[in-house]
Amino acid sequence: MMTRPTRVLSKPFPGRAIASLRPCTERGKIPVMFKKSWVNLLLLFLPLLGGIIAFGLVTVFSQSLPPFMVTADFGFVGLVFGMTIRNLGVIALMLGLFITGALLILYNRSLRRQERTQMLIEAAEREAEQGRRRFLRRLDHEIKNPLTGLRAALVNMEEAQASTDRQRAVENASHAVERLTRLLTDLRKLSDLGERPIELWQVDVPDLLQDVVDAAHVLPDYKGRDVSLLIPKVPSPFPMITGDRDLLVLAIYNLVENALKFTCETDSVEIRLGEDGRAILIEVADSGVGIPAEDVSKIFEELYRGSNARSTEGSGLGLALVQGIIALHSGHIQVRSSQEEPRGTVFTVRLPVSKKKITLFPSN
Repeated sequence: MMTRPTRVLSKPFPGRAIASLRPCTERGKIPVMFKKSWVNLLLLFLPLLGGIIAFGLVTVFSQSLPPFMVTADFGFVGLVFGMTIRNLGVIALMLGLFITGALLILYNRSLRRQERTQMLIEAAEREAEQGRRRFLRRLDHEIKNPLTGLRAALVNMEEAQASTDRQRAVENASHAVERLTRLLTDLRKLSDLGERPIELWQVDVPDLLQDVVDAAHVLPDYKGRDVSLLIPKVPSPFPMITGDRDLLVLAIYNLVENALKFTCETDSVEIRLGEDGRAILIEVADSGVGIPAEDVSKIFEELYRGSNARSTEGSGLGLALVQGIIALHSGHIQVRSSQEEPRGTVFTVRLPVSKKKITLFPSN
């Protein structure tokens, strides 16, 4: 009897709100102990008021009572302070004053915490809104380019006299349509990540990486590049990870394809596998042109293109998609790059190893 895979609802990842094009319309609820109002301020002074009333009552009703020294029945406190019945009013007054003072301190701290939290929420909302606007500007640019090419191709088809000119216009139109289709497909993938459940399987990482390398070797646009896979022989068998194999293949494949885009025929791409006992480390390294230092921190943003990548074809969503997939698997991704010798870029993916055996069939 086959065991069904574990279905896990996708977790949110950075960029999800921007990719969905749905701006935040609800402010976060701020957990506070007190709300700022006159009623609450009056309630804070109730302990003090109670102490004053108790002090007055004890003072009035204890006038006819003889002094009664509290002895060892009250323990060390009674012996030290030598309390009398008349002292109870003073104690009630001091206790009310102490409680009111403590509540006022908590009230003040709560208000300051609320103000800081509100400032953080407003700053996050402003940042999200700015990010959404940046995304829309980039999306507008990415859509306009293929549409402009398509429009130009249609005009050329109308004006073309020779069959070769018409054929060239058809090819240009087809190329523009493919580019637009790729953009919309990647947008859909990125949008689906935060909504669709993922199926968890035991994943054989070396086998997964071999599938990625085999797919990269048949890419027609990158013939001549050397794509190699480096897998350590120890430990054997290599630790398994738990995840959605199809999504992980897509993530690593996007990294490899991205590396191939920015390499020449004489350059090479390496996929390196390692582990440290707690996590699997996958490195995709290339000897290409490198990433400008000012672009490194932004390359995972949707539709962002570095200053040296604007002439390179692509949707601009590949790395954002990679980051989303890795985040869904409780991992993280880092990048380091250099445009000076030895130049190149290295993406490092860290995925947690399965902590215990699970009764799931391997995905392969």
